[in-house]
Amino acid sequence: MLMGYLLSATVASLHALLTKPDPRSALSWIAICSFVPYGGVVLYALLGINRVHRPRVPPKPAAEPPEPTPEFPAALAAQVRLGDALTRRRLESGNELETLHDGEAAFPRMLDAISGAQHSVWLSTYIFQTDPVGRRFIETLAGAARRGVDVRVLVDGIGEWYDWPHVVPLLRRAGVRTERFLPPRLLPPNLSLNCRNHRKILVVDGLVAYTGGMNLGGREVGGSTGRRMSDIHFRLRGPIVAQLGDVFAEDWLFATRELLPQTPAPARGGETICRVVPGGPDGDVDKLLLILVSALASAERQVQIMTPYFIPPLELVAALQAAALRGVEVSLVLPRRSNLRYIDWATLHWIPALVGRGVRVHLQEPPFSHAKLFVVDGRYAHIGSVNVDTRSLRLNFEIAVEVYDGDFCGELSAFIARRACSVPPLTVEDMEAVMLAARIRNALCWLVSPYL
Repeated sequence: MLMGYLLSATVASLHALLTKPDPRSALSWIAICSFVPYGGVVLYALLGINRVHRPRVPPKPAAEPPEPTPEFPAALAAQVRLGDALTRRRLESGNELETLHDGEAAFPRMLDAISGAQHSVWLSTYIFQTDPVGRRFIETLAGAARRGVDVRVLVDGIGEWYDWPHVVPLLRRAGVRTERFLPPRLLPPNLSLNCRNHRKILVVDGLVAYTGGMNLGGREVGGSTGRRMSDIHFRLRGPIVAQLGDVFAEDWLFATRELLPQTPAPARGGETICRVVPGGPDGDVDKLLLILVSALASAERQVQIMTPYFIPPLELVAALQAAALRGVEVSLVLPRRSNLRYIDWATLHWIPALVGRGVRVHLQEPPFSHAKLFVVDGRYAHIGSVNVDTRSLRLNFEIAVEVYDGDFCGELSAFIARRACSVPPLTVEDMEAVMLAARIRNALCWLVSPYL
């Protein structure tokens, strides 16, 4: 028994030593494998090893010849070059974006799009509830499938467990082609429990797409006792829809080994310039983090971040502090209380270091805001599924859309500013008044924060 323990711990520790990019992560896993007999090796096998390697889908052909890249100010030009190098996706001009606040605005538009589909519906989501709101989506998807529309639904294998009964059997019984992304199972074994598909993508007929922070279900709309949470989704038209479709097709290929047919990119119909930035623990690891850090470094006046969960990597903390110290107004708008208290406590451990460097931190009162927004100087923004935490930036499969548009970004900037003005920023005195017991609790949650 002892020899088996020593051998397994040694093999797991060597694997962590040779594969982990962060020495703190490697050292933590080596300690767990060494000092927790057998259990540490099991935990490392379940949570510490990235086994996800996804094939790539060739990009869809453009409907029109590419336009010359527009001229950008120097700071944005550097951001464009970084995105070019990291994503290998070009900036797409001629897009139209619409902001949809909460499920009351987003869900009817999404259901109408599915009801009107002529050729295809591609839907990917993390959580798909089977409450009355979720059942409405099931019925609408089934109706499209009965009309002969090619309907494909991809649900995360862990996200499905957030609700009962599970949605995948219901969709399949309704005649909808549905698959799970990395479902947990023993035979054949699937141990990638820590790598989740957190993307929210709906592409209809290759012409219109929806993405943002909303899962599908009643949590996104007001209940009889008042609103439980608020969120933002976005409707997109134009060439950017093809890039969102490419990401869905890659995920579908990984989950099913089926290559979806290519469709041409839609014609231009607006003025917004966009690019899709996928993130994940495979070949896309750290792309989102590098783009965010670069955007912070390029900020000249203002950085605004709204996120439901804030457990940032150290690189992002340093970038936020540096921006504030050089005179940029940096505002973080976070929920005072999210749906996960242990994440709130881990978040509170980070706040003193930021407030002490001049970052303005606003804690919103309920309802819990699940919105995910990142805006720089009112002219550059990120929208999509990405939380500002280590899980989103390094473990989850996420989707973001870079937006270069003064009007659209200005609209998001004004929205964040209104939310920030509703509560005063935290002060150094507020941080010093936190009781020792609370600081210990926060620090303990922070210790395990990379896997929360």
